[in-house]
Amino acid sequence: MNDIGRYGIWVPARLWPANAGEVAAAAQELESLGYGTIWLGSSPPDDLELPEAVLAATSRLTVGTSIVDIWRSNGARLAASHMRIRRHFPGRFFLGVGSGHAPAAEALGQMYVRPLSRLRDFVSDKLHEVPQEERLIAALGPRALDAARELTAGALPYLMPPAHTADSRTALGPDRLLVVEQKVFMGTDPAQAREVARRRLRSYLALPNYTNALKKYGMSDSDLTGDGSDRFVDSAVVWGDDQAVRAGIDAHLAAGADQVAIQALSADPTDQLPRDEWRRLASILF
Repeated sequence: MNDIGRYGIWVPARLWPANAGEVAAAAQELESLGYGTIWLGSSPPDDLELPEAVLAATSRLTVGTSIVDIWRSNGARLAASHMRIRRHFPGRFFLGVGSGHAPAAEALGQMYVRPLSRLRDFVSDKLHEVPQEERLIAALGPRALDAARELTAGALPYLMPPAHTADSRTALGPDRLLVVEQKVFMGTDPAQAREVARRRLRSYLALPNYTNALKKYGMSDSDLTGDGSDRFVDSAVVWGDDQAVRAGIDAHLAAGADQVAIQALSADPTDQLPRDEWRRLASILF
C-alpha cells in the first residue's frame, strides 16, 4: 500500500459531480494539495465506479470507501469491482464496508438483526478474495473493533471523540490501521459554526449506533435529543481559528490514529464539493 499520510479527506459520495472531468479536476487538486487519501463516504455504490474514476485521475493518492453498506450491496458485484480496481491500481485502494443502520436496512425490506454477525459473514464469505490488508470495517464498539482486528487491516470509526480513538488503538493493537473521521468548520463565530454543524449532525441523532457509543464518552440523553446540545455539537465538530482547528484534528493522532479523515463543512448549504475549505485546510496542515 502507498503511504496514506497523516491527513485524508472524507467526503460523501453524493457530493461528487456526475461530470467525469469535474471529478478528475477535484481529485487532482486534492492530490496536489498534499492529502494522502480520499475517503468516499455515505454508502457509495458497489460498482465502485467513483473510486475508480478518482484513482484514474491521480497518480499517488490512496482511495477508500467509508463505507459500502452491506445491506445495500451485492457481495459478488462488490468483490468483482474490487478485483477490477486492484488489477489497474495495485496498492492504492481500501475497501471499507460496514453494517450500516436499521433505518436503511428496513427501508430495503430487510430485518436489522445481528448486524455484526452479518458483517463478519459478509467479510469472510463474500469478500474472501479481497486481501485482508486491503479491507477495513466501520467499527465503534468493542466487538466491532475485535472484528476489525481479526478480519481486516483495521477500523474506520466515525463521529467519535479522541477518547474513543485511544480506546480503539488499544483494542486494535499496534499493527492495525486506525483511520478516524473528524468534521471541521473553519470559522470563529459560535452561532454560525453550530448552525453549520447541526445541519450535518442532525440525522445522526436518530441512529442508536452513534448515540449509544457517544453516551460511553460523556454524552447524556439531553445532549443527544432534538438538534443536540452545544456541548455535543462542539465535541463532534472542530471549529475556530487555524490553531484550534489544527489542535482538534491532531488530538486524534496523539490518541493513536494513523490518519484523520477530515470532513470539511461549508457554510454553503448546497450539495457541492467544499473545495475552498480543502484549500484552506491544506494551508493549515501542510
